[in-house]
Amino acid sequence: MSQTYDNAKQFALSHILPYSKQIDENGEFPSESFKQMGEAGYFKILIPKEYGGMGLGLQEHADVCRAFAASCATAGLCYMMHNVALMCVLTHGSDELKNKIFKAVVDEKKFLALAYSELGSGTHFYMPDIKAEFDGENVKFNGIKSMVTSATYASFYLILTPSKKEGEIDNFLIPLQTQGLEFKQNTWQGLGMRGNVSCQMHLNDVKLDTSYRIGESGSGAKQVFEVVAPFFVTGLGAVYTGLAQNILDEAVAHTTQRKYTSGKALCEIESVQVHLSRIFTQTNAAIASVNEAAKAGANGDSDALAKILAARIFASETAIETARIAMRVGGGKTYNRQNGIERLLRDAYASQVMAPSVDVLNIWLGKAITGQMIP
Repeated sequence: MSQTYDNAKQFALSHILPYSKQIDENGEFPSESFKQMGEAGYFKILIPKEYGGMGLGLQEHADVCRAFAASCATAGLCYMMHNVALMCVLTHGSDELKNKIFKAVVDEKKFLALAYSELGSGTHFYMPDIKAEFDGENVKFNGIKSMVTSATYASFYLILTPSKKEGEIDNFLIPLQTQGLEFKQNTWQGLGMRGNVSCQMHLNDVKLDTSYRIGESGSGAKQVFEVVAPFFVTGLGAVYTGLAQNILDEAVAHTTQRKYTSGKALCEIESVQVHLSRIFTQTNAAIASVNEAAKAGANGDSDALAKILAARIFASETAIETARIAMRVGGGKTYNRQNGIERLLRDAYASQVMAPSVDVLNIWLGKAITGQMIP
């Protein structure tokens, strides 16, 4: 494991794990964990050193996301989205916007979130339905973003919008306090990942000037597939691999602590050992897949995209399958919510629908390995 991973793992055990059960039961955002992330400097790992950041990259992004998710998948997911939005500013933002956002992150310990998905386009988030009206250097937005993670807690939200250039899209960054921005928090009733407080964001005559646009007009699609996708898809792969690690830890803890009246532990039964072996094997294969994908992406390898897509698909399916096996190992006590496995099962099922969904990713991967355009 890398030093970045080891440090993040120790941080998570102290500042994320203690709140994991609470945020699921109450459906509340991991505020205390995020406060500590800011204090420890995790919001700025991707910001260049000349702006006061750490100047790290895709590999470290994946390491930290996996370490955080191994204690709480919700915390890992919300943290991952901050890094993705921040990376878009870093690679395509104007000097004015970078100075403004980096100062907020480094000095004020603010964090960002994504607001991409919509009711109409769903997981095909790169086809926004919201309306944009342009007037010189100003633009007015109306519409609904459907699943906005870290809603009301993040200070800036990255949204995809129609561009002034016909048929193209833009990335805009919207500050939390913008007039006309409204969050419908009663729309979130998540089965799992309950602490991400995803909900609808309503844009009611939201007015911004184009200084909040990231990059040139019409460059949104390029940003999505060259910056957002690698960091987002790799990050999700890391999050669900971290979740699988959490499932493994819970399964091992349960089977070693659960004992019969004879004193024999559950883990001493051969069929249970077979199940634990499968969880361990699949989890470690997912770790290797995500690490290889992150390495390929960081190095700019020709097959990086295919490896990143494959890693996310495999990690998502691994989380669900290992959780299913762990529920069998846990038996009645797990079904009765006497340990954390049932919660992790619910978190795992979010992986197959999180945009881009596993079905969409499989299509993209098929295109990638046959030299076709994506999407």
